[in-house]
Amino acid sequence: MIMNIVVEFFVVMLKVLWAIVMAGLKWLIRPKEKSVAGQVCVITGAGGGLGRLFAKEFARRRATLVLWDINSHSNEETAEMVRQIYREQDNPTTKEGAVGGVEEVPSFQPQVYTYVVDVGKRESVYSTAEKVRREVGEVDLLINNAGVVSGHHLLECPDELIERTMVVNCHAHFWTTKAFLPKMLEMNHGHIVTVASSLGLFSTAGVEDYCASKFGAIGFHESLSHEIKASEKDGIKMTLVCPYLVDTGMFRGCRIRKEIEPFLPPLRPEFCVKQSMRAILTDQPMICTPRIVYMVNFMKSILPFEAIVCMYRFLGADKCMYPFLAQRKEAMNNNEAKNGI
Repeated sequence: MIMNIVVEFFVVMLKVLWAIVMAGLKWLIRPKEKSVAGQVCVITGAGGGLGRLFAKEFARRRATLVLWDINSHSNEETAEMVRQIYREQDNPTTKEGAVGGVEEVPSFQPQVYTYVVDVGKRESVYSTAEKVRREVGEVDLLINNAGVVSGHHLLECPDELIERTMVVNCHAHFWTTKAFLPKMLEMNHGHIVTVASSLGLFSTAGVEDYCASKFGAIGFHESLSHEIKASEKDGIKMTLVCPYLVDTGMFRGCRIRKEIEPFLPPLRPEFCVKQSMRAILTDQPMICTPRIVYMVNFMKSILPFEAIVCMYRFLGADKCMYPFLAQRKEAMNNNEAKNGI
């Protein structure tokens, strides 16, 4: 009995070492990207920011796009950008050397569909998911991207905004997954992407609700990944996206120490999405951008809390959100003044 456990332990250690070696090779040798042409891809929060960029990237790879957003106008703007990409790809080109100059036209014509959805309301998610199945077909890729931030210190934040942040950034992932995962399990095919944040791995002051929602989204993603592994559905892939501060305007005003900022500037949204797309298309389980996020997360796991505080203060990360919160408060006061409140 003891001997069996010892042998099994050494087998597990070999498998662990093999997994580390294979992961290291993927860093050195870029894996081939899979094709998503013709596959149905749902993107939440597609009306702007990272969601819009994800839509454009999947359009370039000829996926059928299903765009969800609470704002109809911005969602249609994204859809028109996607259609323009499709038109550019579908523009007939003459194949050099073809007899009689025969034109080549892509055999598959992808489409884009738009839906006004409040992912913070599960009834809206479930009813729209049913419409997607009827009007488009079964979903192959689910990009849980929608997110909000309240922009208030905890004691100044209305309870309704805290609840809204938790529902949109975390709970909505449960509902979209419950809507689309059953068919993925049946077909043993699909890919679920959680767009989280580095603030779901380590936190900072002033954004308690946002950090809690992103920690929750990451916990949900990791638990679901284990459940899918336990069910031995190897055709369903999971990718967790954890970027550092992205320059989408969501946290406008956020500042770390000015001497450090040139080395850790906000990420360009295009760069963030390009890196995320590479991870998704190579079935990478997790992508942190930039790579220093991996190191910070590891150090947080092994260092005492006071050591982390010292590092935060050195970097200016302990109060980096305060300028952002001050700007949001000033903007709110100005709006109230204009409205005569």
